[in-house]
Amino acid sequence: MLAPVPRPTDPFAVRCSRALLSPRSRLSLLALVLLTAGSLVLLYEPQRLLASGWPQTGGAGAVLLFALAYGLCTAAFVPRPVLNLAAGALFGTAAGLTAAVAGTVLGAGIAFTLGRVLGQDALRPLVKGRWLRAADGQLSRHGFRSMLAVRLFPGVPFAAANYCAAVSRMGYVPFLLATAIGTVPNTAAYVVAGAQAGEPGSPAFLISAGFIVVSGLAAAVVAWRKRHALRRPAADATAAVAATVAVATTADSAPALVATSGSPAGREPVPAP
Repeated sequence: MLAPVPRPTDPFAVRCSRALLSPRSRLSLLALVLLTAGSLVLLYEPQRLLASGWPQTGGAGAVLLFALAYGLCTAAFVPRPVLNLAAGALFGTAAGLTAAVAGTVLGAGIAFTLGRVLGQDALRPLVKGRWLRAADGQLSRHGFRSMLAVRLFPGVPFAAANYCAAVSRMGYVPFLLATAIGTVPNTAAYVVAGAQAGEPGSPAFLISAGFIVVSGLAAAVVAWRKRHALRRPAADATAAVAATVAVATTADSAPALVATSGSPAGREPVPAP
């Protein structure tokens, strides 16, 4: 019985496939996708369509369609506050909040998948330094708790949190679950404000607007107070590097001193008694 003859492989095709599937190529593709999405948002402004040009149809189908469009727009860097206001203005508080949260989770999942598939292998070797390693370890070991805190804090950019989590070793389920829970308070405030925009003097509108202002001020205050803490690790790292260099210099010069003191030329003459 004759053995099957192996098919010869084309070295050029193998090299091309490896180059196309390399981490750098995938990272370049991710950058191209994000740049294209951002350019399309600037050109066509889909948030205007969601806010004013949306077909006036009700029902669960319209809410689902809005959630799908919301997710795609969020993945393309459309500001979420604008989409949340549009959801409240179009569907009211309950249905608008449902559509906004569902769209938020969908957009976060799209961004997380893009970052995980196209960017993780190329960006993980760049996770160096004290702060980057600490953030990566926190997201990898305590994914749900860390992402929940990030989502509850209004000062963290939505897209940045998505891609940072994608580069870490956080799982899909903790990421999506923390996103669904953590974005509810801030999203609800904007949705209520959009739903009550026709009555700016109503208690619901005033409460939601007050929550938005207070949360924004709190985020600014926390960022202002933490600015010294961000500088301190850099100074500590510089001091540690200087100490390491000093120790290494001392260790390198010590054998030379010992050799000099032990050699006949390096010994001082002993005075005669």
